Amino acid sequence: MQHPVAIFSRLSLNGLLLRRAQRSGAKVKRERITRVTENDGHWTLNTPHGEYAASYLIFAAGARNPFRAQFLAPISPSDLMVTAGYFIPSRSSLMQIQFLKGITGYIWVFPRADHVSAGIAGKMGEISAVDLRRVLEKWLAENGYALEGASFYAHILPSFRASSFETLEVSGDNWAMIGDSAGLVDPITGEGLYYALRSAELCADALLQARPDEYRALLKEELLPELKLAAKVSGRFYSGQVFGDSVLEQMVSLTAKSASFRELMSDLFAGIQGYQDLRARMYRILPAVMAEGLAGTIRWPWNKGSGSAFAADPLEE
Repeated sequence: MQHPVAIFSRLSLNGLLLRRAQRSGAKVKRERITRVTENDGHWTLNTPHGEYAASYLIFAAGARNPFRAQFLAPISPSDLMVTAGYFIPSRSSLMQIQFLKGITGYIWVFPRADHVSAGIAGKMGEISAVDLRRVLEKWLAENGYALEGASFYAHILPSFRASSFETLEVSGDNWAMIGDSAGLVDPITGEGLYYALRSAELCADALLQARPDEYRALLKEELLPELKLAAKVSGRFYSGQVFGDSVLEQMVSLTAKSASFRELMSDLFAGIQGYQDLRARMYRILPAVMAEGLAGTIRWPWNKGSGSAFAADPLEE
């Protein structure tokens, strides 16, 4: 990784965002909404402690929030991803990603201050939650992670197909959905935090301009093209073939052999490199990637016995 990576627990990050909201003048109510009703364009929110009136609702309650059915059809199981994992008492500075054959997803291990967060994600319907957990536990045992004292967690994430993005609905009369609630999650990586924060900004911009319908247009212009493209290539990314091997195997191999490809993957992981211009960048760096890949595999006759590998001159991008 060429760029710094900061790892926050969701609890810490949520607390940070809430404190910033309070400093900006928002009033935070730590109550559970149990009912939402509408009357003549105005909303009433019921909680165990009372009720609140609102003129506009913004939903940020996850992929399977209990109120979605009042506004939109439930998210199809074909558009969902299952995740399962453990918070393991351990100290490590190593971040690990493991792709798996036959699973549209991956295993991750992220170090934290006093434990590691290890998890697995897979497409719903492709593998059961029980089997997914079993695969993770087997991998953890084989890689030296003991589950004694660990706590289990599980989540459901959106992972929309391209066709679902084409018909995406995110708002209506006096309401809008952002982040996971709207299905704004990268279908390849399962990354949703950036899209949650950015969709919230776009929704806020539209409301501040007194043009709430602009939210849909802003999403269509900025975020949806990336997500649609990710949905289209997700299947090829996880199960496609290139040069007689799987896309994932070739990707891992090139990352190990080529500095240019490593830089590309680093930018992609950090969110600096988008999907839309990824192909154009690949074409630009292809000569360098080929030269660097060959440099690690070809040995010339005059170097026999010297242990010196062929090294190509760097090529200009």
